[in-house]
Amino acid sequence: MNLLEKSLFSTLKSIATQNIVSHYHNLQQHRNIVKVRLKWVKNRGLDHIIDVQTDLKAACLLKDAIVRSPVGYLTAKSLADSQKLLGLTVPTLRFIRRYPTLFEEFPHPKYQSLPCFKLTHIAKILHDQELKVFEDNQSDLVERLSKVLMMTTNKMVALQSLHPLKWDLGLPDDFDKRFPDHFRIVKGTNGLACLKLVQWPEKYAVSELQKMNDDSSPPAGYREFRRGKAALEFPMSFPRGYGAQKKVKAWMDEFQKLPYISPYEDSRGIDPNSDLMEKRVVGVLHEFLSLTLYKKTKRNYLRSLRKELYLPDRFTRIFTRYPGIFYLSLKCKTTTVALREGYRRGRLVNPHPLTRHRDKFHHVMRTGLIYRSKGVDILPQLDNVLDEEENELTDEEEIELTDEYDGTSDAETGSDED
Repeated sequence: MNLLEKSLFSTLKSIATQNIVSHYHNLQQHRNIVKVRLKWVKNRGLDHIIDVQTDLKAACLLKDAIVRSPVGYLTAKSLADSQKLLGLTVPTLRFIRRYPTLFEEFPHPKYQSLPCFKLTHIAKILHDQELKVFEDNQSDLVERLSKVLMMTTNKMVALQSLHPLKWDLGLPDDFDKRFPDHFRIVKGTNGLACLKLVQWPEKYAVSELQKMNDDSSPPAGYREFRRGKAALEFPMSFPRGYGAQKKVKAWMDEFQKLPYISPYEDSRGIDPNSDLMEKRVVGVLHEFLSLTLYKKTKRNYLRSLRKELYLPDRFTRIFTRYPGIFYLSLKCKTTTVALREGYRRGRLVNPHPLTRHRDKFHHVMRTGLIYRSKGVDILPQLDNVLDEEENELTDEEEIELTDEYDGTSDAETGSDED
């Protein structure tokens, strides 16, 4: 297919999609799909992953704080109020002392009774390797951050909302200044500093779901659009027992038949109370979680972006309404939402280079005192330990079904202490 044919196909496909969406928009100005109430089901495997990564994230944040410190260390006094900020369930001082392979304790140069912590030799090496990972994946960083901003109504997000997401999105500390050709800092209408997209990169305006359903034969793909099959189906993996329920299956079949609205399209013309808008919200949340390295983030982080992503007031109900797509975890005294398709057999699907590096960091954490005197000599061995991770845990609890979703599930009342 030559360039002209490709261009024609792209134009026809866009027109067909708009016509189909418009058709559904005109017909569905109220809710037609009868929903089923699904009780929250605990997944021990995903809970375990979230539990482990909470400690990993806290250790990495402490490592970054020491690197940023002008004196190259942190005092026990400066760590006193950081437990909640790090998402820990134990005091930070107790936590940091668990990992002598990463953090070396020594007395303060002036106040001998004040404990201080600096990076060990191996922690410094791992940090340098992390900087190289960022350097080698700059184009991926630009794409990931661009797509987050492209989903927002004004193509910009307050920095105070982006900073807590650095770990989840795999952003370096200087992400707001590193790519001036793509992003710039502006003052928002509320007076907050915001990161704004310099120009719209059309090549990024393709969602993860669209990539998964991409037809390698464009003419055949257009025939599907011409027949009115504009709906893209979300991958679903139900907890044990859900899939066999006729009410659930009928509900999900009707939901999947609705046309897919790309999170990069302007949806402000769609009735906010329609089924079509609900599918659009599912699509936005699915895409955002797909952009995170571990296919998960804290529920409160998404709440801070509600207006920017044009989400309804009570959008978090979506997570328990569609348990085949999302999983809501209450581990570590917070609420985390994960994309089920992001994990298979207890492991992250298609891990990013940065997550593989963090696996090495985690291995050094859990080896404790064993390798403390070996330093750099253990690093070549770390590539071989990734297959030794914990086996998948799949124990799940019972489920309940009623005719309509009319209340709040156990998961929706979970505490958020972020």
